[in-house]
Amino acid sequence: QVQLVESGGGLVQAGGSLRLSCAASGTILGINAMGWYRQAPGKQRELVATIRLGGRADYADSVKGRFTISRDNAKNTADLQMNSLKPEDTAVYYCNARVVTTSLKEFNYWGQGTQVTVSS
Repeated sequence: QVQLVESGGGLVQAGGSLRLSCAASGTILGINAMGWYRQAPGKQRELVATIRLGGRADYADSVKGRFTISRDNAKNTADLQMNSLKPEDTAVYYCNARVVTTSLKEFNYWGQGTQVTVSS
């Protein structure tokens, strides 16, 4: 079993910053990729940013230059630093991890989500 626990969401004014954190725990042998997705009301869940085991990061065009994803492989954590936030960034943010468990199989896991609200 693997659990992902997110923290750091909240309410912020436009132009402000928030930092989201995700911690993975459980029967983890390794994590191939970690990422953040978001889902706004009435919209589909969309990719925000991902980071691979080697450190390569990819971002949605809408957040490039404003958001930075990072990870600590030793601690099985991933953070999302969000700067210059806009009202359209308002959504529930979900942590995602592609985990190789002690069974030597890769599984996809999701966190419970954390609300980010940006006021104008």
